Amino acid sequence: MTTLHVIAHSPFGDDRLSSCLRLLGAEDAVLLCGDAVYALRPGSEPYAALQAADLDTRLFALDEDLQARALDGALAKAIDYPAFVALSLQYDKVNSWL
Repeated sequence: MTTLHVIAHSPFGDDRLSSCLRLLGAEDAVLLCGDAVYALRPGSEPYAALQAADLDTRLFALDEDLQARALDGALAKAIDYPAFVALSLQYDKVNSWL
């Protein structure tokens, strides 16, 4: 069963991102939104963890949140809200890390 994991909290305030990466299945994807996009700041520990996870085409970030925080998010594919909805339909379930 494939899962889209949605993370909205800063990776610098808690361990949701690292917990998610430990539990990630081989076909699961991660969507960063809100303050979670700070994980895409090059040189940071969360950025290194995302690189090590080798998500390739399975890492996404909401473009609006990247722009609001002046991040380019080169490691992730930037998507808008309609693409987020479409993405959520591609996976068997969506898990929001509240």
